[in-house]
Amino acid sequence: MTHTLPFARRTDQFVGSVIDSSTSLLASQTHDIVKFAMGAPGEDLIPVEQLDAIAGRYAQGRFDYGETAGEPKLIEQIVDLTQQHGAPTDDDRVIVSTGAMQGLDIAFKLFVDPGDLVIVEGPTYTNGIATALSYGARVLEAPTDAQGLVVDALPDLVKFAGQKPKVIYCIPNFQNPTGTTLPGDRRRRLLELADEWNAVIVDDDPYGILRFEGEPEPTFHQLHPGNERIFSVRTFSKLLAPGLRVGWIDADPSLKPLIIAAKQAMDTCTPVPTQHLVADFIAEGHLQSHLDRVVPLYRERRDRMRDVLASTFGDDAVATNPSGGFFLWLTLQGELASRDSSALMPDAIRDGVAYIPGPAFSSRGDFRNQLRLCFATNEPARINEGVARLAGTLYATAQ
Repeated sequence: MTHTLPFARRTDQFVGSVIDSSTSLLASQTHDIVKFAMGAPGEDLIPVEQLDAIAGRYAQGRFDYGETAGEPKLIEQIVDLTQQHGAPTDDDRVIVSTGAMQGLDIAFKLFVDPGDLVIVEGPTYTNGIATALSYGARVLEAPTDAQGLVVDALPDLVKFAGQKPKVIYCIPNFQNPTGTTLPGDRRRRLLELADEWNAVIVDDDPYGILRFEGEPEPTFHQLHPGNERIFSVRTFSKLLAPGLRVGWIDADPSLKPLIIAAKQAMDTCTPVPTQHLVADFIAEGHLQSHLDRVVPLYRERRDRMRDVLASTFGDDAVATNPSGGFFLWLTLQGELASRDSSALMPDAIRDGVAYIPGPAFSSRGDFRNQLRLCFATNEPARINEGVARLAGTLYATAQ
């Protein structure tokens, strides 16, 4: 359809999200589908009864506007939560956001002008790329390996680009989509480069608390306390329930007036009832008991998915082995090396399994023989069925 409306030039950079669009696509299907697509907890792992009970007790009278920075009782609980998990912050650094995506939007709004260079991991979170592009960023994809972003490759890439980056967008823990974790030495080097280039590190960490093995790497804040170049985005979507749309920004206190002004131009405040719901859930001790229950189950589901992928595909596919989070990154090789995960997505949905194709995680459409699988959403038996359906799709089209 041809429009005559006076669109802003930035609309040319609106690319949307394959991940978010998959929700509507799957809802329109009438047959059974094993959902490995959305990065969400399984319905059986969301503490619905406890949340409903707290909402019933405390929601009354919570329907007015709230402070843009967030409800004080929730900020207090966020500060306590960070201390309990070894990455403490202060209340003057915390601004409650309406989900992590609002935090990313504010970050790019504050620091990116049209034409500015933004370094991202290749592959990286679809919505992160989309948000950067919506502000006119020039996106530079940097390589990753089994330990995440190859930081030592950045100086040559920046030299070739002929432009210093304004923002480095990084998912350091259990990266989306690969599941990799950035080691401490690479984090230190990234901080050095950010200082050299006068760039901001947008530290997107929805999964860091969901570790099921190994020791955590130091956060950027722990490596360089008080560094104003670190803009961190966090969320309760993966820890608790995505539909709550409650997250937070952890940034230098000097940025707080700008962040609040940016948020006031969006939604005035994050919904007050859900802020109180999350705050009371944490204050009553439910979040820690919830994490104690679900983290071992996530590990079990990761192990099951890796085992069944290995037994089903053998040398024709290899999966990453994350120490936490939600995702496996599957690379097709051998007999399946020529498979195009984007082209095969309609066939997979027809066959009753959904995933996110590799090109969704690249502004250049790379990673066609790769795909993301979320192991967190389904019970082990359901994972078995989904992988069997995926194999049916991939081998049926192998040439």
